[in-house]
Amino acid sequence: MGLAPVGISAETTPRDRRREQRGWYFYDWANSAFDTTVVAVFLGPYLSDIAKAAADADGFVHPLGADLRAKAVYPLAVTLSVVLQVLVLPLAGALADHTGRKRALLGAFAYIGAFATMGLYFVGGGRYLLGAGLFVVGNLALGASTVVYNAFLTDIAEPDERDAVSSRGWGLGYLGGGLLLVLNLVLFLAHDAFGVTKAEAVRISLASAGVWWAAFTLIPLRALRDRRRAPAAEPLPAAVRSGFTRLAGTLRDMRGRPVTLLFLLAFLVYNDGVQTVITMSATYATEELKLGQTDVIAAVLLVQFVACGGALLLGRLARRYGAKRVVLVSLVLWTAVVLAAYGLRRGSAAEFLTLAAAIGVVLGGTQALSRSLFSHLLPRDREAEYFGFYVISDKGTSWLGPLVFAAALQWTDSYRTALVSLVVFFVAGLVLLTAVNVPRGVREAGNPLPRRL
Repeated sequence: MGLAPVGISAETTPRDRRREQRGWYFYDWANSAFDTTVVAVFLGPYLSDIAKAAADADGFVHPLGADLRAKAVYPLAVTLSVVLQVLVLPLAGALADHTGRKRALLGAFAYIGAFATMGLYFVGGGRYLLGAGLFVVGNLALGASTVVYNAFLTDIAEPDERDAVSSRGWGLGYLGGGLLLVLNLVLFLAHDAFGVTKAEAVRISLASAGVWWAAFTLIPLRALRDRRRAPAAEPLPAAVRSGFTRLAGTLRDMRGRPVTLLFLLAFLVYNDGVQTVITMSATYATEELKLGQTDVIAAVLLVQFVACGGALLLGRLARRYGAKRVVLVSLVLWTAVVLAAYGLRRGSAAEFLTLAAAIGVVLGGTQALSRSLFSHLLPRDREAEYFGFYVISDKGTSWLGPLVFAAALQWTDSYRTALVSLVVFFVAGLVLLTAVNVPRGVREAGNPLPRRL
């Protein structure tokens, strides 16, 4: 079943395109609340406490007859969601490309995730399995919706616009996620003044991320439109079967696009380093630098707001120097940041916050420009499928960095050495990205060359 293509310039005026772009930005604003409020701050400690309360005298819970340490519940939920993303995200992309109904799929995935997140309000007592299950659903839905959301980039932005458009989306996402986190931290830290317990404040904060996600998703759903649709509707089982068939075709197609695959490998490597620095920074701060939880929270907020400006700044630099050059420079800066972290003095919150600000500058821009650069390497009508593999690289492969970190810590008993070991990801990613012949990849995909790459 084919799709009827509709070109950007043929049916969309610049004014209409800018309206869609403004709406598109707000999905980053909407879903970033899940990453900040749920994943980065509240759910891990809260779900661990819930599991510990349900544990036996030896600290074990027994889901489905298994013996599981209570403190392992949340890490295992994260692992399960990542494994499922590897299976589901490429299929979500194939469905979007096969049916052409990206707007409907974006809404469906977004609201599945948002309602699962709202459901976290009811996680209390010994209901750790409910919390773990809702998190898995929410995180899986977030990944699937991000695949479809990213695929809209080629529909709403001309080649020379994509760096700026992608950067504005990332920047607004960091701003929105940071703003809701501030509000929730106020509630959490002053819960007595609001007449709620600490646990109730956490549950309200978790649910608020779902409400935020659902409410602001209305903006992109009103603004975006489908460019290509299958000429006739299919029952869902038939569409899924067609999606699998299409996905198999995309895997064969990938073998003939070595430049795109090399970029995907480079992104997998250096983004694994990025994600590991982010996830291990709090542990490094508390265990090695002996900083308090207040300093860690301050650093999280600082990164959110600085990353907004950093994404916009690097987006402007890409317009002048090209996205690939700016990403390469950002990887050099990431290497410098990790090496500088080795020398931070124990107990110095000011030095840690300065380093957090430096991370914020390069964080948003690295992610935003990688997305826009990848969009040029995708064959028309297969954007969502390729972005399915890209988002897996973004969210599904961050196990390698933590493994290297843990191995270095095991061998050296030094958090400083463990953190410096992550330099290998930025250096290897830089080498691989340098080898990517972007103009050749753009031509192989049949896309027009932007003025700057």
